[in-house]
Amino acid sequence: MIIREHQQLSTVIAGMQRFVELHGAGVKTPGLMVFRAMLYYIREYPERIHHPKEEQYLFARLWHRTRELDEVIADLEAQHAQGEARLRNIEHALTRYELAGESAFSQLRGMVDEYAAFYRNHRRLEEEVILPAARQWLTVEDWIELDNAFGANRDPFEGAKLDEDFERLYSLIVQTIPKAQA
Repeated sequence: MIIREHQQLSTVIAGMQRFVELHGAGVKTPGLMVFRAMLYYIREYPERIHHPKEEQYLFARLWHRTRELDEVIADLEAQHAQGEARLRNIEHALTRYELAGESAFSQLRGMVDEYAAFYRNHRRLEEEVILPAARQWLTVEDWIELDNAFGANRDPFEGAKLDEDFERLYSLIVQTIPKAQA
């Protein structure tokens, strides 16, 4: 589940990069609302649901099993906070672009590329350091707890599974990302 969520987020970030690349080259792209949908997806799913669960369940379980990962876990938790701030800065840069026009586009594009590099490093740490360590250190009971936590992404106000809503949003984003020209 964690890797699947990472892959979906990577696809959305790649879509953001492709969007600004094509938009900057003057290629007709879907409206900026699609770009805002990408930002919304990242803010609402990974930043508000996925990352807190990593911290509360995966990182906490590892912390109880071994102290060897304390520095890496601290770095990843700091990156979670930095990701939220970086995303907010991209949203502000998008608004500046909408208001100021082309003079603000290079800043938006630079922030998107920086965010993509930031996230690639973050994902690499989790998948190449944390998940292998989890396979080594966590118990069957720990994994059951993780599976239950990550599988229970529910809207606390409506009681409906968020996965379905986010899957629809993800599908919309992926379908509207301009394809690379061959």
